[in-house]
Amino acid sequence: MRGVPLITILLVRLGITMVAFGITAWLLDGMDMSGGFFGYLWVALLFGIVNAILGTIIRLLTLPFILLTFGILAIFINAFLLEITDALTDNLTIDEFWWTTVWASIILAIVTVVLDFIVASFFVRRDDDVTPAASV
Repeated sequence: MRGVPLITILLVRLGITMVAFGITAWLLDGMDMSGGFFGYLWVALLFGIVNAILGTIIRLLTLPFILLTFGILAIFINAFLLEITDALTDNLTIDEFWWTTVWASIILAIVTVVLDFIVASFFVRRDDDVTPAASV
C-alpha cells in the first residue's frame, strides 16, 4: 500500500467497518443497527475509538493471558468492547452479553478480515505484465 495517502486508508477502513457491522447485524438475530448510513458511520467511528483507546490498554494489560489462551481471550475482549459501544450509542443494540456479543465479535472479525483482503487486492500494484529488460 505504498503511495496511498493515510486519509484514504482510514476512510477505506471506516467503510470496511461500516459494512462489517451491517453484515454482522444481518447475520445475527440478537444484534440490530439503526439510523441508516449515518448510524452505521457513527457506530463504526465509535467502535474504532473505543477499540483504539480502551482496547489497546486492555490488550496490553492482558497480553500474557492472550498468549496463554492462544488468542481466545481476544474474542472476549472484543465482545466486551462491543458491549461498551452498545452502551454508548442507541444505534447499536445487542440483546444479551454472553452469546450474542461473543458471536458478534467472531462474525465481525471474520467479515472484517475477508473485506480487508478483498479491498487490499485493489490497492496492490500489479507489475506482472512488465518484464525486466535483459542485460547485455
